[in-house]
Amino acid sequence: MPTYAIGDVQGCYAELMQLLELIKFDSSRDQLWFVGDLVNRGPQSLEVLRLVKNLGDKHITVLGNHDLHLLAVAHGCQKYHKDDTFVDVLKAKDSTELLSWLRCRPFLHYDKKLNFIMSHAGISPQWDLTKAQQCANEVERVLCSDDYLQLLQQMYGGQPDLWNDNLSGWDRYRYIVNAFTRMRYCDKDYRLDLIEKGPLGTQPKNLIPWYKLLNPQYKDTRIVFGHWAALMGKIDESNVAQNIFAIDTGCFWGRQLTALQLETLQSFQVDAQN
Repeated sequence: MPTYAIGDVQGCYAELMQLLELIKFDSSRDQLWFVGDLVNRGPQSLEVLRLVKNLGDKHITVLGNHDLHLLAVAHGCQKYHKDDTFVDVLKAKDSTELLSWLRCRPFLHYDKKLNFIMSHAGISPQWDLTKAQQCANEVERVLCSDDYLQLLQQMYGGQPDLWNDNLSGWDRYRYIVNAFTRMRYCDKDYRLDLIEKGPLGTQPKNLIPWYKLLNPQYKDTRIVFGHWAALMGKIDESNVAQNIFAIDTGCFWGRQLTALQLETLQSFQVDAQN
């Protein structure tokens, strides 16, 4: 059963369909992993959500920052931005059903057999796998509970920027959400920097890609993530990055949509149509 991880779709439904044709996706045999940001920026968020939801147990999707933004806007916790393109979702007859489904997606997925971890932005360098799973479960439970509105209201902001096991309440949840959905760089003391977005080599000297600071436990475990389009799928040649796979290749920005077959590590791409 081939498993394909697919980079940030962001409403690029036509390219997603083309990519599924390229990999000869067979729903009776294959499984798809989506690294988050199914929606926004591209023109067909509604079609993407419907397609992925209808895949049922043939897919795994983790939440990205744009998915959370859609939920926050839909529930009156954030304003619709001028660059947002998901009004089709908000007005759809099945909007409530789609949003309820999206709200209960995980923040982290780990497949022991494949030896692969997936999250949208990455994993906090201060967490081992057990801690990462625990933290993901914490926010997942809140987001799927009757308290989800409070989480959507409280999750924005850059503080705290450093993990501490004693963090509690909304500060704890905010850090967890930021680590899984917004992180790119940290400093040497593991503080998250949520401002710098550029490719490697353009960042201030005090900032380091999160994966270069990872717990040594991960050296024998593969991690696939999206979110960081400026990387264009290129990590670096260092030993620490050999098992790290960046698959957001900027489809919305006129580049490519990427699928990575997890068993063979073969990459498949289609060009953006815009």
